[in-house]
Amino acid sequence: MLSGLYAITDDTLLANSRLEQAVEETLTAGCRLIQYRSKLADRDLRLHTAQRLQVLCANHSATLLINDDVELCRKVNAGGVHLGKDDAPIRQARDLLGTDKIIGITCHASVDAAIEAEEAGADYVAFGRFYPSLTKPGASPAPIDVLTEAKARLRIPIVAIGGINAENGASLVKAGADMLAVINAIFADDNVAENTRKLINLFNSSND
Repeated sequence: MLSGLYAITDDTLLANSRLEQAVEETLTAGCRLIQYRSKLADRDLRLHTAQRLQVLCANHSATLLINDDVELCRKVNAGGVHLGKDDAPIRQARDLLGTDKIIGITCHASVDAAIEAEEAGADYVAFGRFYPSLTKPGASPAPIDVLTEAKARLRIPIVAIGGINAENGASLVKAGADMLAVINAIFADDNVAENTRKLINLFNSSND
């Protein structure tokens, strides 16, 4: 089952020369789910980077997901894709990727949308943002109790995203999040390994 820390890359935080090193640091520290999220226009560069990240993840028995781009996922044989509401429909992505790939979908604050996604074949759903987000400052907020409602109504794993760090993430895990998707609180400074361990400890603490 998908669970734990879910690290997401960001071009504005990680220049291409640093991205691979930073991802290796978070993997070495224990993260087992990486999303390659890139808004670069250079498709060749994105392909090369995704290929390198796929090798890194394989070496650490981790899973690489690709943000938005089903075709890139196919080319590098990544573990799956994460789709937004304006991306390819889930069933279309499933037809292209096959049954063994992970497909996640953003549902913002709508449990009904999450139920529809589950019925369409999604492997996980993501809700948020829960706290002010540096990556998407204009994103609409989601109430924490949407996680509790989703946990009661869904069978697939639930991701919380948006402004999450080691100080505020525990409340989201307690409310029902199976995974915490994190960008800045992992990659915004040079302490990637330490940041990763602090976030992973949120899940260990919740099981005490």
